[in-house]
Amino acid sequence: MGNLLKKAFLMIAVAAPLAAQAAPQGSAAAPPAPVIPAAGELAPDFTMPWTDGKGAKEDVALSKLRGQVVVLAFYPADFSRGCTIQMSKYRDEYKTIFGDGVTLIPVSRDSIATHTRWADSMAFPFRLASDVDGTVAAAYKSAGRTPTSGFTRNIFVIGKDGKIAYSTRFNPNAQVAYDSLAAAVAAAKR
Repeated sequence: MGNLLKKAFLMIAVAAPLAAQAAPQGSAAAPPAPVIPAAGELAPDFTMPWTDGKGAKEDVALSKLRGQVVVLAFYPADFSRGCTIQMSKYRDEYKTIFGDGVTLIPVSRDSIATHTRWADSMAFPFRLASDVDGTVAAAYKSAGRTPTSGFTRNIFVIGKDGKIAYSTRFNPNAQVAYDSLAAAVAAAKR
């Protein structure tokens, strides 16, 4: 009986510290995502390059769009499955979701050259913005978990007054996400 107790004690003595090292303190869940800017807050200003499918590059500045409704849509990466679903839906239902008088600014870390290829191959009627260093995404708490990861799929509707009218994490596979976005855009136009 003595050897059995010694073995059990050794197993517990070795296993307990190893288990403690493996499990993080508190919850075993991933750390919570940063809280994104909310409705009513002034939208952080930015200037970044954007392009269309023809390769026409220019800068877009939020401050120059004051008086218009702006939809800022962060997404992980060009040519990826979820992003293709999202941007194709924007393309195919542009009038229904956004309508006239709205500036859509989809943003990822991808380069202008990659944006041009993707916009051309998908016939997007809107431009794609490039935030290679992630500074705009950081201001909107939408940068990924690492400096080189894709952005978190967050959407911001910015009203004519420059304030955020709507902000949310976006699910490109849920029709309700597009319906909610369309309703927020319509409300911001009033």
